[in-house]
Amino acid sequence: MKFLDEAKIYCESGKGGPGSVSFRREKCAQFGGPNGGDGGNGGDVIIEVVDDANTLIDFRYAQHFKADPGMHGMGTNRSGRGGDDCVIKIPVGTVILAEDKETELYDCINVGDRFTILKGGDGGKGNAHYKTSTNQAPRKSTPGFPGDEIAIWLRLKLIADIGLLGLPNAGKSTFLSVVSNAKPKIADYPFTTLHPNLGVVRIGNTQEFVIADIPGLIEGASDGQGLGTRFLGHVERTAALLHLVDCTQDNPHQAYQTIRNELAKYDSDLNDKEEIIALTKSDALGDELAEHVRQEFEQNTGKKTFLISSVARQGTDDVLNHISRLLNGHEYDDDEY
Repeated sequence: MKFLDEAKIYCESGKGGPGSVSFRREKCAQFGGPNGGDGGNGGDVIIEVVDDANTLIDFRYAQHFKADPGMHGMGTNRSGRGGDDCVIKIPVGTVILAEDKETELYDCINVGDRFTILKGGDGGKGNAHYKTSTNQAPRKSTPGFPGDEIAIWLRLKLIADIGLLGLPNAGKSTFLSVVSNAKPKIADYPFTTLHPNLGVVRIGNTQEFVIADIPGLIEGASDGQGLGTRFLGHVERTAALLHLVDCTQDNPHQAYQTIRNELAKYDSDLNDKEEIIALTKSDALGDELAEHVRQEFEQNTGKKTFLISSVARQGTDDVLNHISRLLNGHEYDDDEY
């Protein structure tokens, strides 16, 4: 199933049914009079948040959602049936935006939430509604009120515990494939990852957490370079960020700072999240040289750093244990790295 994290849909609530003009005309009835019923209300457009979907792919093939109109009123004071509601099921974590793609209408973060995004039109009144002592045979009725229309954008932000960041080819997908059950595409060229991936990490029999991997960022991503910052929304809800840096490049600390600069330009809240840093591909340098690179990296950045090799499965358990303790609210000392 292809991943889709943004879609535009069109919604329309049902119009109300018209009221009826009718009179009681039975020969045996001593008193006649108006008995036209009211029209039924139009159906609402309702949003329902579900947890059995993690993409908006369904909205690629169905963009128009319309609730049913209300039925017209009938004689003998029979009111029309109300129109059926149109229920749109969206994945948890979806943000609903106005047509301008900037105004946030709803943030759907709780499974099972239901809310009405468009109210159906009210039904019209039948002539029985207008009977008075001075107007005992009214021929007046009203049509139903029209429904509302709206165009909205759905933007999915994956709900995960940890978000993976790094330049293209930093080893994010390899790390995710090693520590979780995810099977992302892995290759030796930049931008192999073109859409976000989720992986569930299990530690022992009780602890598990979700890691979200997004396509790599490059310098100028906030200005639209590469894939831009389109996918950064998927790590906005995470508790912490795992920043992977390729230790085989010439200036790892500059690569790290490049990503930090792009985060600062994108969102200050994302830039302030708890961060775990790991230098990847340590097996390519050997233990002694890799340790030297790590020490130099810490001197340049002033931050404690892990040294890992996903392919050789070296140091990955230390990172996962650190994440587990962080998510459980454990306080750290520098010696625990």
